[in-house]
Amino acid sequence: MMIRLTAVSAVALLTLAACGRDERPTAEAPQEAPPVAMAPAAPTPPVTPAADPNILTAEGLGPVRIGMSRADLVKVWGEDSQPNAVGGPEPEVCDQFHPTKAPADVLVMIQRGVLTRITLSRGATIETDRGFEVGDTAMAIKQAYGGSIFAQPHKYQDAPAEDLYAWSKGGSSAYVTDPAARGVRYEVGADGKVIAIHAGDPSIQLVEGCS
Repeated sequence: MMIRLTAVSAVALLTLAACGRDERPTAEAPQEAPPVAMAPAAPTPPVTPAADPNILTAEGLGPVRIGMSRADLVKVWGEDSQPNAVGGPEPEVCDQFHPTKAPADVLVMIQRGVLTRITLSRGATIETDRGFEVGDTAMAIKQAYGGSIFAQPHKYQDAPAEDLYAWSKGGSSAYVTDPAARGVRYEVGADGKVIAIHAGDPSIQLVEGCS
């Protein structure tokens, strides 16, 4: 009888021990760190195309821009190709000349140390951004620009000579004085064809060089 009780007690103890082991709290598995949010890549800035060196606009010609200093102009196109020639009655106030490295038959106007105008004279092969050059007809220009061009009588020649103004910024049909204005003037001769093209600020309205 004693042996039976002892065996039963041993079985009970083993059962309790097993239950005790099962009831122990199991260690929690380490939690994974939340993924780090990656900052979006900065957008690549658009590449600004270089100005075409063979296309004249109201803002300039190639790397030469209206409003740049004479010193910066010289770095690109060089000094006056004819330093002894007089480009204006007061060169320190206004001067007009052909830089040594500029395209053929292209003149620049410098007013108080700043580039204000670029002129295509007879023989120039540069075109405007509308595809016109010296020698084209006034009729073709008017048809292309439509109502955005202003015609004024030529100061020294009879009709059909005239001046055709195409302002891209700040212009009007009246005399423009806003220094921020930009435009192109097609100077048309007595044969109805363009004899010169001027691009830049209000100085394009000057009909005798610097005056």
